[in-house]
Amino acid sequence: MFTFYLFVLVLSVLISGIFGTPLNNTLPRACGTSISDDKVLAAEEHFQAHRIKPNATFLETSGTVSVFFHVISKDNTTGGGNVPDSQLTAQISVMNAAYASSGVQWTIAGIIRTVNPDWFSNVGPDSPQQMLMKNTLRQGDEKVLNVYTVGFNSGAGLLGYSTFPIDYADAPNDDGVVILFSTLPGGSSNRFNLGKTLTHEAGHWVGLYHTFQGGCSGAGDLVTDTPPEALPSSGCPVGRTTCSGGPADPIHNFMDYSDDACMDEFTPGQVARIQSQMLTYRGIQL
Repeated sequence: MFTFYLFVLVLSVLISGIFGTPLNNTLPRACGTSISDDKVLAAEEHFQAHRIKPNATFLETSGTVSVFFHVISKDNTTGGGNVPDSQLTAQISVMNAAYASSGVQWTIAGIIRTVNPDWFSNVGPDSPQQMLMKNTLRQGDEKVLNVYTVGFNSGAGLLGYSTFPIDYADAPNDDGVVILFSTLPGGSSNRFNLGKTLTHEAGHWVGLYHTFQGGCSGAGDLVTDTPPEALPSSGCPVGRTTCSGGPADPIHNFMDYSDDACMDEFTPGQVARIQSQMLTYRGIQL
């Protein structure tokens, strides 16, 4: 499920061992949120069968989503992951600007700080440390976003990962987002320190897939106004077209893998999906 992440991790360890430096400044974006096309189709069948459509006043209202930040650090220093409240506040501002068209408004409900070197370094998709961390710390119900900031074993390339709305029913304690602490606004992850990593991962939490899901054929990300894309982007390759005969890739979309400075949009189709997914699976009327 996380083959790309594991490849990047192994490559990072090998090269870091040779050069003695972390690779956060050179590796492309790596999101650990991965789902097979078969699972996408099964999830979509369930969504269409149970879908709740917004009422007529939907676009005239806004839904506030409470966010609990769990700051996991290896010590009490900023470099050890103990990020200041100001970075978390700045992150919420970035997200509110990005999601303004959807009606989602994020607000900090609490900041919980935990010094745990094991969790800080070793939490990852499906790891026992992640399970223990989330079972110990998670707050609220399906309407509440829990964000865990960790270190991901420095330089491994992984920036974050998330659950989807449909996952909550079977695994409520797993619900939430995990991100690399240095991707917060003002962090030390060059190219990825403007707050777009949590914006991207929260996109999964509200029901969106990667723009390159399924490649050039099939249903893709199940949003009709995001052009098909064969491969994730890197940097900001303006005009790149990876699907033959198709329009340019959606490199500016928050659900691609471009650098933070290149990401600036959700499409109307993505907004409609967010609104319906949030109402169907999280009971949030936006």
